[in-house]
Amino acid sequence: MPLLLLSLGIGAVPDFISTHIDRVPGEINIGYLNDASLPYSGAEFVAAEREHFAALGYSLTDVTAGDHDQAGTFRSVLDELDAIYVAGGNTFVLRSALRRNGTGDVLVEKVRAGLPYIGSSAGSIITGPSIEPVSLMDDPSEAPDLADHAGLALVDTVVIPHSDGVLPPYPPELIARIKQTYESDYPLTFLNDDQALLFENDSPLLIASP
Repeated sequence: MPLLLLSLGIGAVPDFISTHIDRVPGEINIGYLNDASLPYSGAEFVAAEREHFAALGYSLTDVTAGDHDQAGTFRSVLDELDAIYVAGGNTFVLRSALRRNGTGDVLVEKVRAGLPYIGSSAGSIITGPSIEPVSLMDDPSEAPDLADHAGLALVDTVVIPHSDGVLPPYPPELIARIKQTYESDYPLTFLNDDQALLFENDSPLLIASP
C-alpha cells in the first residue's frame, strides 16, 4: 500500500512514481482528485497546485468524487489510473465528497489493493483516523452535511501540514494551538512544507520533498 503524503512541496513525487510505475512520465495516467479545492475555484493557489504537478510531465485525468452518484462509476474511473493525487483545499469538504455514495470506501479499497496514493495537504490529512485536529486549520462549516470527522484510516497518524508556519494562513501560533489542543487525543505527525511522509509496507518514513 504505497502512499506519499505531502505538505506542499512535490519534490518527492518523481522518485515515488518511478519506484512503483515502470513507464516514462508521459505514459503514466494520474488521477487529479480535486474535491477539496472546489470551494476555492479560481483561487491562485488552486491553479498553481495543478500547474506545478502537471509540469512533472504526467498525463492527468481530473476526478471529482462528488460527481459520482454510484460507487461503481467511481471505481471504473480509478480502474483506468496508474496513481491518484488528492489535491489540497478544505479537508472537511473533501471528506464529505468521499462519504457520498461509497466513493471513499472505493478509494480505500483501491489503495489497499496497490493503487499508489499521493496526497497534498488536505489529501494527506484525510488518510488518517480523524480529521478533527484540522478543524482549527480548515472550516468545518463548509461541509454542513458531514456527520462525523472520521478519516479514511489508511494510516494511523493525523498529518498536520504546513507545520513550519511559513504560509500566512497557518502561522506558528496556529500550529502550536493544534498541538496543544489535540496531541493528547490523536497521534499527530507535523510536516513542514518541504517534507513528506512516505508509507511503503505500512512503515512511515519522513523524507525531503522540496
